[in-house]
Amino acid sequence: MSRTRGDALSKLLGEVRACRLCEAVLPMAPRPLLQLNRSARILIAGQAPGRRTQEAGVPFADVSGDRLRDWLGVDRDTFYDARRIAILPMGFCFPGSGKGGDLPPRPECAATWRTRLLAQLPRLQLTLVIGQYAAAWHLPQASGQRLTDLAADWRRYWPRLLPMPHPSPRNQRWLRDNPWFAAEVLPALRERVKALTA
Repeated sequence: MSRTRGDALSKLLGEVRACRLCEAVLPMAPRPLLQLNRSARILIAGQAPGRRTQEAGVPFADVSGDRLRDWLGVDRDTFYDARRIAILPMGFCFPGSGKGGDLPPRPECAATWRTRLLAQLPRLQLTLVIGQYAAAWHLPQASGQRLTDLAADWRRYWPRLLPMPHPSPRNQRWLRDNPWFAAEVLPALRERVKALTA
């Protein structure tokens, strides 16, 4: 990576981490969470940090992260190596809680930062599209489709993209009702991740 490109990314990340666009409506002080390096070949495009993750200041520092690392077949060192795996959620800060769980990601993040940040990932070969908000951004051609249908049709997007459910414990029923995900998708995912993180 050239020094100029590295400096540009460092400057952009500094701007993102100093972002206070949603400060007035967030339940906690802004603490944008993301992980980015121009060398990354895998992108995790998630929803938004949960309360515990926001408090820890580390992406996926919760049981969802444990399950996601298991799905990928990677240890914590590999997962948090920004040169291998980029983590760029649709919202960078915990949006708050509602009746059915966490609120949707704040839309300001994607509108303000996403295109510029994605442009800093020239080596991407696999994007994990986690949840409906990430699907709406990364798969606009599939607008209106249920996430289950997108995930079931995963081979259409493979090997560049993988629409998938969130690894949250709240999705235990979904995983039970869709055994093909563990039987078909996870072995292919682990094999590809192993090749891309070697």
